[in-house]
Amino acid sequence: MNIKSLLYIFVTPLVIWALDGVNINAIFKKNKIYQASILYIMICLSLSYLVVNFFMDFFNYTKII
Repeated sequence: MNIKSLLYIFVTPLVIWALDGVNINAIFKKNKIYQASILYIMICLSLSYLVVNFFMDFFNYTKII
């Protein structure tokens, strides 16, 4: 298993935990639960991707790995 995979495994639950504090349902119209869930999943995956790539670039530029 490479480092990027391990970072994804570690970062994705952290992003989900952090987004639990945001009330995304307040943005949507009533009875639009599925759309809110899809947006929540897309935001989680996008943030995980951005954070992992940030750490990988940071580690590569500083030659830590």
